[in-house]
This record gives sequence, C-alpha cells and structure tokens, in this order.
Amino acid sequence: MRRLTTAALSLGVTFAVAFGVLVTLLAATPALAAGYRYWSFWDGSGGTWAYATQGPSIARPADGTALGFRFAVSQDASTEAAKPRAAADFEAVCGATAAVEGRKRVAVVVDFGVPADAPAGETPPQDAPRTACAQVAPGATAAEALAAVAKPLRYNSGALLCAISGYPKQGCGDQVAEAQPKPSAPSSAPSAPAAAGDSGDGGPSAGLLTGIAAVLALAAAAVWQSRRRSR
Repeated sequence: MRRLTTAALSLGVTFAVAFGVLVTLLAATPALAAGYRYWSFWDGSGGTWAYATQGPSIARPADGTALGFRFAVSQDASTEAAKPRAAADFEAVCGATAAVEGRKRVAVVVDFGVPADAPAGETPPQDAPRTACAQVAPGATAAEALAAVAKPLRYNSGALLCAISGYPKQGCGDQVAEAQPKPSAPSSAPSAPAAAGDSGDGGPSAGLLTGIAAVLALAAAAVWQSRRRSR
C-alpha cells in the first residue's frame, strides 16, 4: 500500500510539472502580431527591392539607383512589409531623362497601396504605382530625391515619413488591431521566409508542437513507471 501511495504521489508530481511546462509553452507562444500602417522604404537593385537599412533622410543614393516607397499595413518591418508593386528598374524610369553634369538621376517609385490598407475615410490617390526620375544634387538624400518628385511630404517629430503627395492626410505609423489580409496582387507580398519559431500561417509553431510532444511523452513515461512500481 505504501509503495502504491508513493507511486501515486510521484505520478501526481510528474503530471503537475508536465502541466506547468505546457502552460509555459502556451504562454510563450506569440499572439497574432499587430500591424502598422506606414510608408516603408526600399532600395532597388537588379529589378528587385530590398528593405532599406537607413531612413530616407539619411540614405544618399548613388546616381543610377532606384528608390521605392510603399504604403501598406504590415506586421514586421523587414520580413512582412509589402514591397512596391513596380519593378526596381532605373532604365524604365530614367532612361528617357538626359544626364546633366553636376546632378544625379534617381528613379523613384511611389506605391500608394490598395484600398484595404487605406485609413478610414481615405482612398489611395491612384491604383498603380507612380514613377518619376528625380534629378538632384550629387549629395542629396533619398528624402530630397522624393521631395523633388512627390511633394508635399509630411514627417512626425521623430523624422518618420508620414505622408507622400499628401497621402494619407492624417496618422503616422498607426497600429491596427490586427494585420489585415493582403489581396492577391503581383509583388505585394514579401518572399522572405517566416521568422524562426513562426509557422507563417497563423498555426502553432514547430517549437510549440515539439514542446507539447515532449510533455506528453513525459506523462506517458510517468504512467508506465507508476504501473511498474505498483506490481
């Protein structure tokens, strides 16, 4: 009887520990990340876009480069941000613009996004991305190149780009309740893989499933050990 009581106590402790581990794993699982409505900034190279590592007020593009700006609701700046829907093609934008000594040419692509991403009461100024060739001083920043072709611009006190060509009229990097689903559109979704620990489809991550399996295995082992001792 004493052996049975000891085995039952051991089993109870094991289950308590297993339950605690399971609760911890579930609590550590990230909830659906909130989205942010903002203008993202992109560097163009070889016809493709890469998320810019510097802000437009700091970056100084070289002559013959392409810059992209996209307004959208995105979950994560680097892996989930929506790219401009036009190719990063300098020749397509600036090919017909003659070079001028003492000036540099920068292809600028401004994508106002889709109606689903627009703030309440507003709509994108145009459906297709706008392209323009900016001719600016050799030392001009990306912000200056943008201002040369897409005024008026609006910034907040932290130098965050809030509006291009007056869009949107209000707000700046506002958080939304949850990321809105993206309509199917060419090049609107990033091709980067999901972050580590994220299944990418809203389901449980591989790490969480592995943790649950480990907890269940621990519980099963405890039951087997308890039955063995009670014999």
